[in-house]
Amino acid sequence: MKVLVIGNGGRESAIVRTLSKSSKVSQVFASPGNVGMLKEAKLLEFKSFQDTYNEIVNNRIDLVIVGPEQYLSEGIVDYLSERKVPVIGPTKQAAMLESSKVYAKELMQRYNIPTAEFASFTSLKDAQNYIKKAKYPLVIKADGLAAGKGVVIADNYEQASNALVQMMDELAFGNAGARVVIEEYLVGWEGSVFAFTDGDDYKLTIFSQDHKRILDGDLGANTGGMGAYAPLDLAAPYIQEIEKSVFQPLFNGLKKEGVKYQGILYAGMIFTEKGPYVLEYNCRLGDPETQAVLPLLKTDFIDICEAIDSEQIRHLNLEWSDQYAVNIVAASQGYPDKYDKGKLITVDPKLYDIEGVELFYANVAKKDNSDNLYTDGGRVLSLTALAESLDDSIVKAYSAMDLIHFENMYYRKDIARNRS
Repeated sequence: MKVLVIGNGGRESAIVRTLSKSSKVSQVFASPGNVGMLKEAKLLEFKSFQDTYNEIVNNRIDLVIVGPEQYLSEGIVDYLSERKVPVIGPTKQAAMLESSKVYAKELMQRYNIPTAEFASFTSLKDAQNYIKKAKYPLVIKADGLAAGKGVVIADNYEQASNALVQMMDELAFGNAGARVVIEEYLVGWEGSVFAFTDGDDYKLTIFSQDHKRILDGDLGANTGGMGAYAPLDLAAPYIQEIEKSVFQPLFNGLKKEGVKYQGILYAGMIFTEKGPYVLEYNCRLGDPETQAVLPLLKTDFIDICEAIDSEQIRHLNLEWSDQYAVNIVAASQGYPDKYDKGKLITVDPKLYDIEGVELFYANVAKKDNSDNLYTDGGRVLSLTALAESLDDSIVKAYSAMDLIHFENMYYRKDIARNRS
């Protein structure tokens, strides 16, 4: 098969790497991809849905996998499906589970899916009046897509009011913040799981835990994710409860409302004293959870994609390595705010000799005709290490990170060490 991966980040790098190992895949394409993928994929430009479709036809591509939420929310699956292109991802309507937090929260409320109590606002004045009487801390979220950064935990009225002004008045996240959700703050430890679904049946992956905050100790600003590990053993005993309370009622509810969800669904949860509550649904593989989960997958990823497309998920058997995976993200100093680009990335060749270590590039570019890579964004690359125990995976991952360097390189030093 010839497979096209749409997207250009670390998640897409992991998908490309996984596909390149399949005996069923003859060629992998990435659009737009990044230059760190060149050894495993042919890069195609991404200008429009029409241009993408033309490339699919010209290159006789058999299957498309959509990585980023932005393209899903814009309807790329609808566009390609109408042209009879097999594509993995939900429709624009189904992707509203991620593109509108208000839609997702109201859906959860209708179908009794455990989630934090909330209120939504389009008026800054109304929102500010609400937070005067609120119990703190509370959580403020931009309704739309904000690359994982549109969430603020406010400890008092002043912080909450500033967040509302930034989102709703100054539009710090563009139109994504024109409407906001204000939620109660839940206490517990977090975890996530993916569901592969064909619209009728689904299969869950192993659990993982990511680290969203920029600073050690889960402090500082929210980011797109600074690292992850899998499996999350703490969550395993909750698997049946989560199927019953988080996934089954959602899929049943969507069907009842005439929405067919076919593709990959991510549930980000917090495990409280009362059990698991849904923090968010994402309509695709997560980043960086994908970089921790896919290296542990023994089942051919193409078999999963084909089962989704042919609506044969019920026959799918997911097999996993009994190892642990730790993924660490290296970012440009200053991320998620201002940072410099164009810094030379050097990797000690010894890294490539370490068994069970994989390097995934995200925001990288070339400046010249050499093979040198340079930083080109906030989250530059990530590294995953596999080992028989979680502690050994942590040691291996950080030892390998010592072999990578670029000016103003920053990464957290406590990934997978905070386990609750």
